[in-house]
Amino acid sequence: MSDHTDVTELLTDEVFPLAPKDAMPHEVTVDEDVVDDLPENRFLDRELSWLAFNERVLELAEDPDTPLLERARYLAIFASNLDEFFMVRIAGLKRRIAAGFAVPSSTGMSPTRLVEALTERAHVLMDRHATVFEDDILPALFTEGIHLVRFDELEDSEQERLRKLFRSDIFPVLTPLAVDPAHPFPYISGLSLNLAVEVREPDTGKDRFARVKVPETLPRFLSVDAKGRATQVTDASALGDEPRSFVPLEDVIAAHLDYLFPGMEVVNHYTFRVTRNEDVEVEEDDAENLLKAMERELLRRRFGPAVRLEVAEDLSPGIRELLVRELGITEHDVFHLPAPLDLTGLTVIADLDRPKLQFPAFRPTTHHQLAPVETADEQNIFESITRGDVLLHHPYDSFSTSVQAFLAQAAVDPRVLAIKQTLYRTSGDSPIVDALIEAARNGKQVLALVEIKARFDEQRNISWARKLEQAGVHVVYGLVGLKTHCKLSLVVRQEEDGLVRYCHIGTGNYHPRTARLYEDYGLLTRDPDVGADLTKLFNQLSGYAPKAKFKRLIVAPTGVRLGLIERIEAEAERARRGEEAWVKIKSNAIVDEKTMDALYRASQAGVTVDLVIRGICSLRPGVPGLSENIRVRSILGRFLEHSRIYAFANGGEPDVFIGSADLMHRNLDRRIEALIAITDPDQVATLLENIDMSMSDKYSGWELQEDGAWLRAVEDATGARLKDVQETYIRRQPKRRAKGK
Repeated sequence: MSDHTDVTELLTDEVFPLAPKDAMPHEVTVDEDVVDDLPENRFLDRELSWLAFNERVLELAEDPDTPLLERARYLAIFASNLDEFFMVRIAGLKRRIAAGFAVPSSTGMSPTRLVEALTERAHVLMDRHATVFEDDILPALFTEGIHLVRFDELEDSEQERLRKLFRSDIFPVLTPLAVDPAHPFPYISGLSLNLAVEVREPDTGKDRFARVKVPETLPRFLSVDAKGRATQVTDASALGDEPRSFVPLEDVIAAHLDYLFPGMEVVNHYTFRVTRNEDVEVEEDDAENLLKAMERELLRRRFGPAVRLEVAEDLSPGIRELLVRELGITEHDVFHLPAPLDLTGLTVIADLDRPKLQFPAFRPTTHHQLAPVETADEQNIFESITRGDVLLHHPYDSFSTSVQAFLAQAAVDPRVLAIKQTLYRTSGDSPIVDALIEAARNGKQVLALVEIKARFDEQRNISWARKLEQAGVHVVYGLVGLKTHCKLSLVVRQEEDGLVRYCHIGTGNYHPRTARLYEDYGLLTRDPDVGADLTKLFNQLSGYAPKAKFKRLIVAPTGVRLGLIERIEAEAERARRGEEAWVKIKSNAIVDEKTMDALYRASQAGVTVDLVIRGICSLRPGVPGLSENIRVRSILGRFLEHSRIYAFANGGEPDVFIGSADLMHRNLDRRIEALIAITDPDQVATLLENIDMSMSDKYSGWELQEDGAWLRAVEDATGARLKDVQETYIRRQPKRRAKGK
C-alpha cells in the first residue's frame, strides 16, 4: 500500500473516534509520549519470525506421526507460504533498498542485512524441505503404492500411453520461445514452471536457447494406473487406491521436445522457476475510480521484478549465467534444488482417496442452538437467535448451517427489509454472494462492502463487485487509504414489536471453503446495542458519520490499539495493588511495538500474560526483569488457527473480546477492524478455555524462547504423546450437540 499519511490521519481522526468512555476502563491513562526505559533489544525481527512460523509447518511434514498424505500436504503448504513470502516481504524490502529507503527495523537491522539474513535462512529451509521430500516422503509413498517417478523410469507401455496423451492434450497448448537476434529473451511470468532448452542447428553446429513454459492450465501430475492407462489428474479424490504412478508434467514435455523443435538437435534441458514482486500499490487518493485503478495495477503486477530463481541442480553454468543476467537478479537469489521443482503441486497427491493415509474424516455439526427441532420442518435462524446469542466455533460448528443459512434465510424472508455485509475474501462459487444477489432481486435493500484490495484476491473480488452491482446491490469499496477487514453482517427484520437488527460478527472471512479449514469464532446476536453499533459502523463505511460512538464494539484504526493498551495498563495497576491480574490473548501475529511494550510493562508489574500466537511474534518472552511473566505458545495442525481473542481479568469479571484484528501495524493503523465484547458468562468461559488449553503443558505445541527459537513439545516426561487441541475439539463436538452445550 502507498503511504497516504495526510489522508489517512484525516480519516482516522475524524471518521473513527475512539470507543465511548463507558465502554473502556479508565483507571490508567496511556501517555504515548512517555519514553520507556525498556531495553533496545526487546524485539525479535518480524521477518525472521515469519520464517520460523513456516519452519513449524515444515516440522509437521517431518513428523513421522503425521499421516503420510498430510505430510505431503504440509510440504505443499510450506512451499506456497514461501512463495508468498518472497513475492511480498522480500520484494518489499528490495523495493525499499532500491528506493534508498534504508531505515532500520525495530531490531536495528538494515534492510540490506535483513534481506541477506532472510535469504540465507530460506536457503537452509528450502534444502531441508527438499531433503524430507526426497528421503522420507517419496520412499514412504512408494511403499503405499503411490509412485512419483520420472518419465524414463516408466515401462515402455506406460511411456507410450503418455506419448498419446502428450500428442492429444499437451502438445497443442505449448508455445516454444526462441532466443536469438530476432527473438529477445521472453518475459518469464511469476511462479511459472519453465524448461530452459538448449538446441543445436545441425547445419552450423551453433547452439541456441529456447524457453518452454509448463502450462498452468494443465494438471501438475499425470497419472498412470496399474493397467497402464494415462490420464490427467484433475480430481485426485476420484482416483482409486490401486497402485499408481504419477509423472511431473514437465517430465512428459521434456521427453517430447523433438515435437517442439523439429529439425533441431535437442542438446539438453533444465527446469527453472521465477518468483516476482507481486504486491500491489494503488495511489488511491489520485484515483477517480478505485475499481479501474486496481484493474490497471493488477496488469502491472504481472511484470514485477524477479526476486528469486529456483533451478534444477543439474543446470549448466552457461544457462545459469543467462538467466541471472536476463532476470536482473544476484547469485544470492538463485536456489539450486533437486527436481521436481514447485512442490506446491503435492496437493494433488495429498487429495488422493486414501483415508488410511490422511487425517480421520471430520464433518462439522450444526450448533446445538441452531439445530432443527424434531417437530419442525425447518429451523428458523431468527427464532434461534431470539432465544439467545450464539457463539459459533468453526470448523467444528458448521458454517453452512449457521452463517450461510442466516444469510440465505434473510434473502428470502419477506420480513427482512435490508442486509448489509462486508466481504474481504470469499469463494469462487460463493453462496454468500448468491444470497445477497437473491435478496436484491427480492426487493430488499442490500449493501455489500467489497474490499477489492485483499491481497491476491483482488481479481476475484473485482468480479464479484461487478456481479453484485449488476444485480442491484449497492456496492462500496470502503475508505481511501484503509482496507476494510472487519467481518460483519447486519440483517434488518420487521417483527410484531418493531424493527429488529440481527447481527453476525466474526474473526474469519465469509468464505465457505476456508470455513472448513480455518479455526474461527463468530457471534450471532440480536442485542440492540450491537445492532446500533453495526448500523453506525456501516454508515461510516458507506457514507458520512463522523460522530458515531460504540457500545459493544471497539473499532480500528483508532480504537483497538488504545482500547487494548488501556486494558493491559489497568491489569498492571491491579497487579501493583496485589489483586489478581492477567492478560490472555490469541492472535495470528504480534508485532505492534506499543502493544508489546504495554505487555512488557504489565509483566514487570506482575501481570501473568499468556499469548497464543500462530505466526509472527516479535515479543521476547521469559527475559528476566522484562518479560518473565509472559509465555508464548503456537498451535498448528490440520486446521489453520485463525481466531482472535482478547481477554482481561478485569477484577474478577473477565473482559473478553473476539474480532478481526491481529496485533500488527496494518490491522491497527491501516484497516477497519472490529472487536466485540462477549457478555454471556458461559461464552466467556468457552473462550478462556480455548486459550488455557493452548497454553497447557498437557497439549502439544511450540513454545517461544527468549532467543527467538521455538521448541516443540509432543511428549510428556514419561514419553506419552501429548493431547492435541484440535483433536480434542473434534471429539467433543458430537457430545456438545447431544448435551445441547
